[in-house]
Amino acid sequence: MQSSRRLLLFDIDGTLIDSGGAGIQSLKDVLQQQFGISDDLRGVEVAGKTDTGIVHQILRKMRIPVEDETTKAFLDLYLEFLAKELPLRDGRVLPGVPELLQRLRERPQNVLALLTGNLERGAKLKLSHYGIWDFFEFGAFADDHHDRNELGPFAQRRAREKHAIDFAAAEIDVIGDTPHDIACGKAIGARTIAVATGTFSRVQLAEHQPDKILDDFAEVESIISNLGW
Repeated sequence: MQSSRRLLLFDIDGTLIDSGGAGIQSLKDVLQQQFGISDDLRGVEVAGKTDTGIVHQILRKMRIPVEDETTKAFLDLYLEFLAKELPLRDGRVLPGVPELLQRLRERPQNVLALLTGNLERGAKLKLSHYGIWDFFEFGAFADDHHDRNELGPFAQRRAREKHAIDFAAAEIDVIGDTPHDIACGKAIGARTIAVATGTFSRVQLAEHQPDKILDDFAEVESIISNLGW
């Protein structure tokens, strides 16, 4: 029997791809060029945070006033550096991801979208570089809100606008590699699927009580069957 309709909301970094550190290096480059500051960004929480929130952390660490104009200028320059940095890095699409996305797209009950802390332009740069941007119909991004837990409703609204469907919480999966992804999914009552391909181990992710935990996406057919995708 065919599965019911599902809205699948994927994180990017550590879930779909490993950019080889392109993002963090680009942040460091902006700090150096814009403010003349060299810093390793130790103490700045990056994994699972929005780009806007990360920049706010950096500015506070450097005791630079957090203002809209400063944040926008930082992010604009970050995207310029990111475009240059991605081809220089030894990044990769994570195991099983292209095959999984292809199989999911072939099933008409699935709507594939993004729920990510990346800016939309940054998300497109990264996923286009690795050849998987076109798998996703739309997304919710850092452009929408600096707090990741507020992004779910943006994705739900865009799904409704595109498909004229109000996806119930039970019909939504939020897939990611950090506790912030889990919290974001729980904020809208979605099923949360954690994957231990980022900086958090399976044990660490389990502490945040996701509905499912995967080691990776390598066993595509088994994952589709077990998750009802």
